[in-house]
Amino acid sequence: MTWNYSLTSTDFFIIAIFFVLYALYFFRIFWLARQLRTTAWAVIPKFFLRTGALALLLAALLGPSFGEAQRELVAEGKDIYLAVDVSKSMDANDVAPSRLEKVKFELNKLVKTLSGSRFGLLVFSTEAYVHAPLTSDQTALTTFIASLSTRLVPKSGTNLCSAIDLAVQKLLKGPNADTQTKVIVVLTDGEDFGTCESPELRRLRSYGIPLYIVGVGNEGGSTIPAGNGVIRDKEGKVVRTRLNRDYLRQLAQEARGSYLEINSSSGDLTALASAIERLENRLIDQRKITVTSNKYYYFLAIALLFISVDLMVSVRTFKL
Repeated sequence: MTWNYSLTSTDFFIIAIFFVLYALYFFRIFWLARQLRTTAWAVIPKFFLRTGALALLLAALLGPSFGEAQRELVAEGKDIYLAVDVSKSMDANDVAPSRLEKVKFELNKLVKTLSGSRFGLLVFSTEAYVHAPLTSDQTALTTFIASLSTRLVPKSGTNLCSAIDLAVQKLLKGPNADTQTKVIVVLTDGEDFGTCESPELRRLRSYGIPLYIVGVGNEGGSTIPAGNGVIRDKEGKVVRTRLNRDYLRQLAQEARGSYLEINSSSGDLTALASAIERLENRLIDQRKITVTSNKYYYFLAIALLFISVDLMVSVRTFKL
């Protein structure tokens, strides 16, 4: 038997005072009986009834647990890696308040909508890095999403395909990787300076990993804020960033994936959430836990029985 709670020093002090007062009560009863030249042994059964009731009530308050049982917990969902472009161009404000801030807002909504899945977070610019490993902890993931910034990577640029490759590597790790539903979502403006080799895209298809590419921005483009001004090139000309829609669509087509868009007129990931929800859920976590239940009611029932007997049965304190 185990106990869910324990007595504190204050509890022990109160119990001690109770027993001292109760002992004084019995001492007085027997002292009076002696003065009256009679006996008071009839109160002894009451003593045992009340002491037993008190002990049982204390046991019930401590939460006794016994009869351990094994229970299997099974979680089904999808493993989703979110790859977010954090190059300087994501600070452009053609999508208010900026491309990256809009992405962060939409990702929080996506995570809440697909709450049964596990999410991992990658950031990429010239290289890709794991920002948060796969987790079902929404609070932790929200914190990681909030920390996304174009200052996370030292160099500016975009190597979109390095992010896809890293996401595939992470998704294929683990003992149950073959049985899990895996998804990759890339959010970028598409200003790519790397090339995707055909073997990388074939790898996606061979493992049946859906790729969703979300283009962020407008084809009209925008300048990139930098301090009190805007970013300029080496010749002093203002740099203007534009959504590379054609490139992103072509990449999604080659990977047999899907292309979606966040721009100034259409700005949410509702269609993406619906598409992912339609995918089959598979086992993402399974474990056995030991379950114990609080059996306080057994002790409480017996204590109430003792109290009832005490109230219903009267005894003559003194035999005169």
